[in-house]
Amino acid sequence: MTERYKVQRHERLLKKMKEWALPAIFISSAHNRRYISGFTGSSAYVYITANRKVLMTDFRYMEQAAISCPDYEILDYMKLGLNETIKEIMKVDGIHSLGYENHHLTVKAFDFHRNHLDHIEWIPLEDMMERLRMVKDQSELDLIEYAASIGDAAYKHILEYIKVGMKEVEVALELEMFMKKKGASRLSFETIVASGKRSSLPHAEPTTKVIEKGDFVTLDFGCVYEGYCSDMTRTLVMGDANPDQTRLYNTVLKAQEMALRAIKAGMTGKEVDLIARDYIYDQGYEGYFGHGLGHSLGLEVHENPRLSQQGHMTLEEGMVVTIEPGIYIPDFGGVRIEDLVVVTAEGCKNFVHSDKTLIIL
Repeated sequence: MTERYKVQRHERLLKKMKEWALPAIFISSAHNRRYISGFTGSSAYVYITANRKVLMTDFRYMEQAAISCPDYEILDYMKLGLNETIKEIMKVDGIHSLGYENHHLTVKAFDFHRNHLDHIEWIPLEDMMERLRMVKDQSELDLIEYAASIGDAAYKHILEYIKVGMKEVEVALELEMFMKKKGASRLSFETIVASGKRSSLPHAEPTTKVIEKGDFVTLDFGCVYEGYCSDMTRTLVMGDANPDQTRLYNTVLKAQEMALRAIKAGMTGKEVDLIARDYIYDQGYEGYFGHGLGHSLGLEVHENPRLSQQGHMTLEEGMVVTIEPGIYIPDFGGVRIEDLVVVTAEGCKNFVHSDKTLIIL
C-alpha cells in the first residue's frame, strides 16, 4: 500500500468517525488493522482519534511496526498490559468513549476490556470498517488482479497435469504448490476438487477418490498475494461428455454469461442473481442452484456485498465480486463456473481469463 492510498483510507475513516460522533476507535481484527495501518504482523491493536494514530504490539513486532507504520505511534502493550495501555492513552487524550469491533471481539474478550475499563463508554462499530473496505482502491485492484493471474496460470498448468487415475487430493496439492511457486503466500481457502457424483457437492473437500473416465471434475481454488485473495472455478469432463452433461454445462455457462453482461454499478446483488437464477430455473433446473450467485472478496475471501436472493445492497464502481452460478444434481454431478470481476459504471472488468468452453480431457 502506497502512502497515497494509506492517507486516503485514513481520511475516509476519520470522515466516518465524525459522522458517527466517535472520538476514538479501537481496531482488534487483523484484516481491518492491515487495511488502515498497513501492519501485517499477527499481534497488534490500533487506536485512532482525529489527531492520533497508535499501533500497540509486542516486542516481537516492534521493529517491523516501526518500518511498516512510520506514521503511527508504536507502543509495546506488554509493558503495562493491553487494558492499562488503552487507559493511559485515553487519559492523555481526555477521551471517555471508544468505538470497538463488536462483530470481532468475543464475549469473553469484551468482558475483559469492559470490566477493567469500566469508566469508558463502549460504542459498537457494527460493520463500519468493512463498509469502508467494500469499494477497492487501485492498489487493491492491482493486487487482486495479480492474484487472479496466478489462478489463471495454475488452471492452465493443471489441464496439462490432471489425468484419469489420479486422486482428487493429488490435484489439489498440485494446484497449491504451483500457486505458491508463482508467488502466492497461501491459499484463499481450501481448494475444492470434486469429481464424478461428488461434483454435486458445492463445497466438497478433496478425497482419495480416483478420477474416472466420464467424470465431471470441478476445480474451485484461489490464492493470496500481498494479502489479497483470488477465487475462480472451472468444471471439465474426463473423457467423453454425455448429452446430459453437455446440456448441464452449457446452461451454467449461459447463465454466467448473462450475469456478466448485465452487471453494472447501480444494480442490487439480488437483481444480478435473478438474471442467472431465472435462466437456470427456466431450463428445468429449479431447486438445483441453492447458493448465491457471488460474493465480494479482498483481504478476506468472503466479503460484502453479496449477489444473492437476499442481496439488497446497491453495487458501486470499484466493488469486486465473483459470478459463480452452479447446478448440482445428487447422484449425477454438478457444474460451477466462476469468474472474478470489478464493477464499473457501464459493466465490469473480468480478472479471470481462463477458457470457459467445455473442456474434455
